[in-house]
Amino acid sequence: MAAAGVSLFPGTSSPLFRREPPSSVGKLKSCRIPSMAPRFATSVDRVPATAISAEKESPAAEVKQEKGSGAVEKEKRWEEEKEEKQRRSGWKDYLEQSKELIEPDGGPPRWFSPLECGSRLDNSPLLLFLPGIDGVGLGLILHHQKLGRIFDIWCLHIPVADRTPFIDLLKIVERTVRSENQRSPNRPIYLVGESLGGCLALAVAARNPDIDLVLILANPATSFSRSQLQLLTPLLEALPGPLPRGLPIILSLTAGDPLRMVLDNVVKGLPLQNTARELMEDFTTFSSSLPVLADILPKETLLWKLKMLKSASAYAHSRLYAIKAQTLILCSGNDQLLPNQQEGERLLQLLPKCELRKFDGRGHFLLLEGSIDLVTIIKSTSYYRRGKYHDYASDFILPTPDEAKKVIESYSLINVVTSPVMFSTLEDGTIVKGLAGIPSEGPVLFVGYHMLLGLELVPLVTRIYMERNILVRGMAHPMMFMRRKNGKLPDISSYDTFRLMGAVPVAATNLFKLFSSKSHVLLYPGGMREALHRKGEEYKLFWPEQSEFVRMAARFGAKIVPFAAVGEDDLGQVVIDYDDLVKIPYFRSEIESLTKESMQLRTDTGGEVANQQVYMPGILPKVPGRFYYYFGKPFETEGRKQELRDREKSQELYLQVKSEVERCIAYLKEKRESDPYRSIVSRLLYQATHGSASEVPTFEI
Repeated sequence: MAAAGVSLFPGTSSPLFRREPPSSVGKLKSCRIPSMAPRFATSVDRVPATAISAEKESPAAEVKQEKGSGAVEKEKRWEEEKEEKQRRSGWKDYLEQSKELIEPDGGPPRWFSPLECGSRLDNSPLLLFLPGIDGVGLGLILHHQKLGRIFDIWCLHIPVADRTPFIDLLKIVERTVRSENQRSPNRPIYLVGESLGGCLALAVAARNPDIDLVLILANPATSFSRSQLQLLTPLLEALPGPLPRGLPIILSLTAGDPLRMVLDNVVKGLPLQNTARELMEDFTTFSSSLPVLADILPKETLLWKLKMLKSASAYAHSRLYAIKAQTLILCSGNDQLLPNQQEGERLLQLLPKCELRKFDGRGHFLLLEGSIDLVTIIKSTSYYRRGKYHDYASDFILPTPDEAKKVIESYSLINVVTSPVMFSTLEDGTIVKGLAGIPSEGPVLFVGYHMLLGLELVPLVTRIYMERNILVRGMAHPMMFMRRKNGKLPDISSYDTFRLMGAVPVAATNLFKLFSSKSHVLLYPGGMREALHRKGEEYKLFWPEQSEFVRMAARFGAKIVPFAAVGEDDLGQVVIDYDDLVKIPYFRSEIESLTKESMQLRTDTGGEVANQQVYMPGILPKVPGRFYYYFGKPFETEGRKQELRDREKSQELYLQVKSEVERCIAYLKEKRESDPYRSIVSRLLYQATHGSASEVPTFEI
């Protein structure tokens, strides 16, 4: 199929759109026009894969030519921070840019690619955006720049006057999907659909089960038959003459009150036309500040789209059984148009590879809300991949400064309550306060003690990130990445922030990949057995008898940093443990069920560490004390690859690391006794007199 990079509307002379002669297909570039965005490359059939090529004109690209890699990374992070600060209201941006896109041109539905998107990662997957009932195609306008770094983005535009039936729209998308899959069979294709677009994405997936598709659906309209929107069709048909404001009706209905008034009046027997006139006055007042909305959905178009929505919902609903694609459902908690919370739960059960994320307090137009970041959601759910499967090393994208800041702020309470103090060891063996002794260059393996419930994890990772700008990739239990749909384990959405910050399922292959990428890795050999220990087992290590990580570390010359974390006994005391619970038949059955549901690790290992039952101990809270961390001197494995292949030698080093962790624990337990600010009361008094931002002292080293 021939593609032409031209203005979206042949008759327009607006500088917002890029005009290129046919000979320049595949060489479209973004025009650097101040205060004018977005820019588009368009095609009736498809957009050239190289339509987004702003790298050469970006400040980061100029720095790349003149400075080293460190400066490039610094510039990139600066741009990311700037973008986050400049995020405006999605509706404002949407309305401003829609003015150019809704001018009639008589053309059919077509794809456009925003040229404002930055340079992409190598082998970035294709993302096709399928719009909702408006059809403009700008529903991702808040996310273009961030999405453009990791995806090749095409957006479907359906002109206002277009009357293409749903089946023909489906064929347009399907033809593009099949064509691009043929060109790049090993690259997944993402279908991001909102409302009507969600039905379209599901229909395409049902008809193409053998193509690698990833569906991201924001409030999909598959529940149309159970929604209040059905009542709009008879209401609009009863209105005489043209409708001056179309979309504001839908916007007003998000509050629910206008539709309830319609229903009440119908029950009272009042004529539908009279009710419509009363509503019209309210809608006209509401929409007076948004004149462009009337042009997006005039009465005839709105009626057509509502009827299409009904047929699209029925079509997709009847074919859900055929869908095999990986699917992520995003549901708003305050959607007054569609019952999306219930629909999301239903789709979760019906679709085999489906995850659900709920956003309480959000409205129907989820992707236009400034607080919603689609890229963050995709990263947090581990839905970004450039091959057949998600690779936790090569597909991982570092959190932006804004993402990291939000994660840290979300856990600020535990940092305030525990007021963590950290110590590290320099190369000459000197113990210093702070993290100066932690190696800057990877690969590095942090090996330590897992506190009760893993309470030490958040302060550990966040402090290293804030002070040393090092992201520690934690090796985590697989239950944080997958669970049964009807299981009793916590929903994996509660672990989204951990995945965003780099957590990976514990596995030898993942450790290999992280060492290959010179990462800083966090490993707890004691695993769940330490994190769910029993009464009187505080600070006791439950490590496997045989070494597990030494030879892998030696293969890559990784530094092994033993560390200790002390303070769990200053927060609470275990009063009911596994030994108590298994004596009660009900709890014994629950523990067996949870343990069976959880993926079993170290099934070929004996001893305590192999017996990792899943349960929740009973904990009696205490007046909060303080957390203490101590990083010992790193063990070097560089140049010892051949030596540590010997099992006896590797076992010897393994026991040395374990002994060092135990020594660090003993050191902290002894030294904390002399900390005058161990209690939260004394720390609060100190900050009250020295300022809330002041650093609270601790014991002398």
